[in-house]
Amino acid sequence: MTQTDKMLSRKEGRVGYVIFNNPERHNAVSLDMWEAAGQMLDDFRDDKDIACVVVTGAGGKAFVSGADISRFEKERSNEEAVARYNAVVEKSYAAFHEFPKPTIAMIRGYCIGGGMGLATCCDIRIATEGSKFAVPAAKLGLGYAYPGLKRLVDVVGPSFAMEIFYTARQFTAAEAQTMGLVNRVVPDGELEGYVKNYADMIAGNAPLTIRAVKVTVAEMLKDESKRDVKRSQAAVDACFKSRDYEEGRKAFMEKRKPVFVGA
Repeated sequence: MTQTDKMLSRKEGRVGYVIFNNPERHNAVSLDMWEAAGQMLDDFRDDKDIACVVVTGAGGKAFVSGADISRFEKERSNEEAVARYNAVVEKSYAAFHEFPKPTIAMIRGYCIGGGMGLATCCDIRIATEGSKFAVPAAKLGLGYAYPGLKRLVDVVGPSFAMEIFYTARQFTAAEAQTMGLVNRVVPDGELEGYVKNYADMIAGNAPLTIRAVKVTVAEMLKDESKRDVKRSQAAVDACFKSRDYEEGRKAFMEKRKPVFVGA
C-alpha cells in the first residue's frame, strides 16, 4: 500500500485500488487529493500486473461527497484560482475517464457533486442499497462545464441528467439504478466481496478484447466528426493477431480456463 496524505492506493492480485481517504469530511476532495489520484492512476496504468482498478472512499459513510467547501476560500476564491482548480479537476476526471484499463466505482453512502462526476468517469458503478446520489450545484450557484455534464448525459441520458441538476435533490440507489447511473445495487455487507469478484472476473478475461471494447465505446460516444473508426478497428485486429486468441481457442477445445497474457 502507498499513501499520499488523504489518498491511498493498494494492489490485490491483478486489481488496483484508489481510495479517497478523508472520512471526517465524507471524503470531500481537495486540490492536492485530485492531483494525487492522477498520480496513482499513472502508476496503475504503467503496471503490467494490474488489469482492473477499483475506485472507492474510506470510512464506510461516503464514496466521495464532492469538493471540500472548507478549502474554497483558499483554492477557489478568485477567477485565476477557479480556473486553476477547474483545470486540475478536469485533468483528473479525464485521467479516470480515459484510463485504458477497466474501472469500477465501489460506492457506499454519499456520492455527491464531484463524487457523481468521478463515478460517471468509471466504466462500471456498483453501490450499496443505502447509497445516496446528488449534484447540488443549483443550491450553491455553481456552473458545470461541458465535459462533466456530457459524461453524465452519456450515462443517464439528457432527461435524467436535467432532473438531477434541476432538482438538486438526493436520489436513492434504487432510483439511480433505474436511471442507469449504477449497474448493480447490493446489500451493504456484500459490497466489497461483490466488487472483488467482479474485478477478479474482469482481470481474468482477455485484456486485448476488453481494451478493444473500451476503445470502441469511447469512439462511439464522440461527436461523429471526431470518431476514429480506424483506431477501433486496429484494436479489434490486434485481438485476432494475438497469442491470447490462440490461447482462448485452445482452452475452449480443451475445456479449461484460459491463461491470457495481453499479447
